[in-house]
Amino acid sequence: MSDTHAQTVPFVRDTMLPSAAPPVRESGAIRWLRTNLFSGPVNTLLTLLGALIIWFLVSTFWDWFAHSVWNASSLNECRAIIAATWGEGARGACFAVIRERWNQYVFGFYPVELYWRPTMTFGLLMVALAPVLFSASLSIRRVVLGITAVVTLWAMVVLGAPAGWLIFAAVVLVAGLVASERNISWMLPFSLVYPLLGVWFLWGGTLWGPIFVLVGPLLGWLAWRALSRVSPMLATVVAILVTVLFWLVLAGDPARDAEALLPLSIDAVRSDRFGGFLLSLTIGVAGIALSLPLGIVLALARQSDMFLIKSLAVIFIEFIRGVPLITLLFVASLLLNYFLPPGTNFDIILRVIIMVTIFAAAYMAEVIRGGLAALPKGQYEAADALGLDYWKAQRLIVLPQALKISIPGIVSTFIGMFKDTTLVTFVGLYDPLKSMSDAVRANVEWKGIYWEPFIFVGAIFFLICFGMSRYSMYLERRLQRDHR
Repeated sequence: MSDTHAQTVPFVRDTMLPSAAPPVRESGAIRWLRTNLFSGPVNTLLTLLGALIIWFLVSTFWDWFAHSVWNASSLNECRAIIAATWGEGARGACFAVIRERWNQYVFGFYPVELYWRPTMTFGLLMVALAPVLFSASLSIRRVVLGITAVVTLWAMVVLGAPAGWLIFAAVVLVAGLVASERNISWMLPFSLVYPLLGVWFLWGGTLWGPIFVLVGPLLGWLAWRALSRVSPMLATVVAILVTVLFWLVLAGDPARDAEALLPLSIDAVRSDRFGGFLLSLTIGVAGIALSLPLGIVLALARQSDMFLIKSLAVIFIEFIRGVPLITLLFVASLLLNYFLPPGTNFDIILRVIIMVTIFAAAYMAEVIRGGLAALPKGQYEAADALGLDYWKAQRLIVLPQALKISIPGIVSTFIGMFKDTTLVTFVGLYDPLKSMSDAVRANVEWKGIYWEPFIFVGAIFFLICFGMSRYSMYLERRLQRDHR
């Protein structure tokens, strides 16, 4: 027997100790500060430097913002209000210029009685974009379309929209909400015809023009169906030729004859009446919608094994990337007229959209080419092993992955292009940043106003670009498959 007694056995606890609170510096706000702001000497120094910069900015500009005036009819009245309220020598912002001239910054010189048309156009734009941008999330579609419907209809009522158009907008918005709830694919036909409707709503004129523009692709599709069994490539070429030839040769006269028989027109608005954010959004949305597919085609052409196709794509991309955008805009504004037949009326906004589109498409092609180069070689080999031809492999395997990789670069190109729309001021169009501010300052009542318009326009640009950036992050999260 062992001679170990009970008194010599080590003590073993058979119950748990009560949990103790963590040290104060390892929890709560103190831990966050230690981890994020004061985790080391360098971070502490940078934090103090940042705090000093913030303090300097706030102490320098706080009184200017705090003394701001929002209700005045001129700059002199603003200064008088500031002096009477805060004393002689006080300074303050005069944001009353935004309150008095907001319509010029938003609509430019668009006819006042027709402000409801751009409002309806961009409200219906969200209905057209919903099945494209938010196809995977019913809750987001519900919120976006609900807010769009309320804001659009309220703005149209305030701006004096006719009852017929108000009913039309309400029907489309409500139909979009219903289709979004039941079957998102029901909204795609409206997304396809919206570009033509948007052009008609903004510029006005006859509706028969957009109708006959739609006839061109229909005839091209019929030609493709007739020849697709003989040769898919030949069918595609013939379909494109039939569509373009119909647009250039045959569409104009039938549209005029149809308008004479059955008038379907609204008040026309010239392009020189566009300005402000209406002009920037029109050019930006058109450029984004057109530059992405063109950039994909250029990226695939640059990756092609066909020497001529690849060479042409390389020359085009490198030339456009090597020329400043302002040069292309001057070409669109001045030099292009020398190469057109006498008397040709080529709309200036259309010329600018074309130049902005090809400029953005050249950069887009390189972004997408980077996504194509990032794909493992095994993805191409897998497509070959499945017996897929070139176009099916690109559509089903290669491009979906390449575009997902390229999302940050694509959205960055979109943001840069949208901000570059302010360069149209150099070709005589009224952008919101410079030309429209100069037009406001041309009035003696606001002569001398300077920083307030820039702050207002910069804030709107920031909100739009920030929204695009957040959508990019949402799309990346939704398409993330690496760790699921």
